[in-house]
Amino acid sequence: MELYEAIYNRRIVRDFQDKTVPEEVLERIINAGLQAPTHDHLRNWEFVILQDKKDKEQALQFISNGVKPQLEILKQILVNGTPQQKMYAVAMPRQYSMLFNASHIIFPFFKSNSGVMHPTSVSSLNPLSSIWCVIENIFLAATAEGLACSMRIPVGDEGINVAAEVGAPDDYLLPCYIGLGYPADDKPFVEQVEYTAKQKMHFGKW
Repeated sequence: MELYEAIYNRRIVRDFQDKTVPEEVLERIINAGLQAPTHDHLRNWEFVILQDKKDKEQALQFISNGVKPQLEILKQILVNGTPQQKMYAVAMPRQYSMLFNASHIIFPFFKSNSGVMHPTSVSSLNPLSSIWCVIENIFLAATAEGLACSMRIPVGDEGINVAAEVGAPDDYLLPCYIGLGYPADDKPFVEQVEYTAKQKMHFGKW
């Protein structure tokens, strides 16, 4: 798939086929992630990858506590609302299934420093910004392979608990969960808010 085609076709998907991603494809996708820019040239990124259902259940056990209160709020406020509200109405009930039903769950860890959680300058956030470049490469590579990804940001102590569950070192942080798999044919269509470059470009001044 050509680069621009992958960029324009890349979407979060939350419903997957019951089909396993081959290991060589998974390796190509992770290798694409490793091509991301890194502030220290060390690429202090590690990937814990789960496929076994029992392993998935153990690692995802912490999600339900964070989702239940959010679902109660959604029931009260989401009734054919804005595109953002409609997206949440699709996404929130699938926070567990969109990971568990994926072929693989990828946990992209990055080595943190003392300033990541309490930054004193923009450069304190370098480890965090570089892992998100890794994640975007993974999403684009998955799209190019005819696959798709789901994503969840850990809430509260989820990230710490998952890291402990999978044995990650204390100085490695988890920015998100990634579900990787073949998208379901009947996946819901989520309305996008579209913009063009001309609407967002400012030459000389804002």
